[in-house]
Formats: sequence, structure tokens, C-alpha cells
Amino acid sequence: MKKRQLGTSDLFISEISLGGMSLSTDKKQATSIVDMALDAGINYIDTADLYDFGVNEKIIGEILGNRRQQVILATKVGNRWTEGVEGWHWDASPSYIKEAVHASLQRLSTDYIDVYQLHGGTIEDDWDAIIDTFESLKKDGLIREYGISSIRPNVLKRFLPASHAKSVMMQYSALDRRPEEWFEFIASEGASVVTRGTVAKGLLTNNWQQRLQRSNGFNSYTAEELATTLTELASHYDHLHALALAFNLKESVIASTVIGASSQEQLAQTLAAYEKIDAIVDFTVVNKLTKQEQYREHR
Repeated sequence: MKKRQLGTSDLFISEISLGGMSLSTDKKQATSIVDMALDAGINYIDTADLYDFGVNEKIIGEILGNRRQQVILATKVGNRWTEGVEGWHWDASPSYIKEAVHASLQRLSTDYIDVYQLHGGTIEDDWDAIIDTFESLKKDGLIREYGISSIRPNVLKRFLPASHAKSVMMQYSALDRRPEEWFEFIASEGASVVTRGTVAKGLLTNNWQQRLQRSNGFNSYTAEELATTLTELASHYDHLHALALAFNLKESVIASTVIGASSQEQLAQTLAAYEKIDAIVDFTVVNKLTKQEQYREHR
């Protein structure tokens, strides 16, 4: 498994990383997936305190155990829940971030987090206070680096130039190319992109026909446009799953693509697709067939 530098940091993460959100809350099943990922050379695991109300962090911490040093562990903060109250609310206050990081450390059974990410953000947030808090956590050794999970350009324009953030997690795929206009800016600020949604809910896998039958479209693609696009892509590329990974990883600003797996079979499919990406070197057809849209500036 090849590795890439995360921004200008000292962290080098695997091109394919494991997304924790899809892991089962059954520890035995989750363990089999994590073990398989580590054996394949995956060294980056992404989770969040949001997932299963912290249970996901706890399971990952228990599974890693004395292998913690082998893994670059990323989690997120900002979505707050209160016991007995339904739903979540946004809280990016310094006091909550400081409280939440200790809770995540305890659940993850570790004394440091490699990459601590703000799990969203609005232009109204107190960004100076947020950045100061992350810098303080870094100085105290509780986190090694920090970043943000956001698709809001106005937030990125406010956050990145004022901080030492090294990662931006964004949804990006051949069917959602909106982030491309921001890649140069993100790279110029010393950060890397870590992508999610790479296989577009399974539409960019070898099971695309089955997924298409259950789909009414995707993003701005109507059902008809989606069917036409996928059919054309499949006629030009032998392996859509490999194409999805290769399409993302052709971008130097992208350090890793986070792929979830709820079973060993799903992870095996991703690993098999990864082995084929070097054979895909021509993206002319996919560039021609897919939309190049932009985010709305007000976001």
C-alpha cells in the first residue's frame, strides 16, 4: 500500500484508508475488518465522536489495543449530543472542543489523536478561538495535527489561511467533481484532501447496475442522466471500482481516500480494485462524460 504525505506534516498515510462509520457495533465483526485492513497496509483510520454516539471510537480503540502505534488515527469534533435530548446540535466552542477531545481520547484508549478534525463549521463560528484551541491541544501533545471535514468554500477560505490545518475531508468522486476548483487553494495552504464518498454510494463499483436500480439519481444527475453516464463509463472502463479510486488518487493534493466497509467482502473488493489502479492512466472519457460543477459561493 503506497503512502502519501498529509499536507506539509510529518504524517504519511495510506492511499486507501478505512472509514469507521460503516463498522459494525459487533466487536468480533469489526475486528475482522480492521485486522484485514492493517494486514493490507492501511495505516489511516477515520472515525468521529458522532458515529454511534461514541461507540465507534470505543470499538476502534479496543480493537487496536497495543497496535495503536501502527495506526494514524483521525477523529472529529463539533456535533454535540446530550443524554435524554433527541438529535445533535453544533458546538464549536473552545470549552466543548477541550471537553470532547478528552472524551474521545478515553474512548479510543489512547493519549493522543493523530488528526483531530472539526466536523463541519459555519461562517458565523468564532474561527480565531477554534484555531487557538486546536493549536493549544497540539502544543499540549493531545493531538499531532488538525483539520476540517467540510464542503463549504467560505468556511475553508476563513479557516485554512489563518491556521496550520493539514487536512480537509471532502466528498469527491467522478460523479461529484465540485471540489476540484478548490484543490489548488487547499494545496497552497499546506493541506491535503482526504476524500469520502469516492464510490458514490456504490454507483462507482462493479455492482453499479444493482445500485442504479435502487437510485433515483445522484446529486444533480437525474435518474436518466445517471444511467446514461454509468453505462458509457462501463463501456470504456473494465472496472468501475478501480476507476473510482484511480480518478481520485490521480490528484496530487489528495492524500487518501476513505472507504467504508461493513464486511470483509466489501473491504476485499476495495483492495482488489486498488491493485488495478495503475493500469488506468487515461481519464479523457470520464472527464468528458461527467459534470464539472461548482459549489455555490454562499456556502
